[in-house]
Amino acid sequence: MLLVPLYEHPADRPEAWEQLIASAGRLHSVVLNPASGPGEAPDARFAAVAARLREAGVPVLGYTDTDYGRRPHADVVQDLLRHRDWYDADGAFLDQAASGPELLPHYGRLTVAARAAGARMLVLNHGVHPHPGYAALADLLVTFEGPWDAYRDGASAPPPWTADHPADRFCHLVYAVPPHAPAAQLAAERHAAVHCAVPGTGAHPWGTLPYALETVG
Repeated sequence: MLLVPLYEHPADRPEAWEQLIASAGRLHSVVLNPASGPGEAPDARFAAVAARLREAGVPVLGYTDTDYGRRPHADVVQDLLRHRDWYDADGAFLDQAASGPELLPHYGRLTVAARAAGARMLVLNHGVHPHPGYAALADLLVTFEGPWDAYRDGASAPPPWTADHPADRFCHLVYAVPPHAPAAQLAAERHAAVHCAVPGTGAHPWGTLPYALETVG
């Protein structure tokens, strides 16, 4: 299944959002990211695509940066509430999540706050395999985010503790992926049932759709 972080405005890339909605049956979820978070005011275009995705049965996750535990708890919670109130988000995508055991209590409090704010699905994006204690906090852990070269060379090899959890608890996000690269196959082999592999590169790789949707009409 595909978790798609499409960080483009619907007014700028309407065809990409239409493709996502048409591909609903292949999607695990879509990350909604109006302005590196919910922004300072509601955006009607994002609200409209979020509503259409939900109608198609796709969970919409509100993007919230945690800055590896440095961002104040209250600021994170404010983002969670704005995603809920402005976009009726089904869940939360907590980006730049810390991975060490020392911040488990902090993220435990954030996940409690996210659930209290109505998040039915909670994703922690560590970008690496975190301490196993994080698996008790979220529905899905992003245990790799990075370029294809690093992914191909084994940077996402799962540690033994991941075998205690089903593969649908793990996600790999891969960018700078060449055409026909076996990203989905590698994700499955590395115990991640959810993934996204896109051609995008540079500082903004998540403005492109995954290759897996190219064949969808």
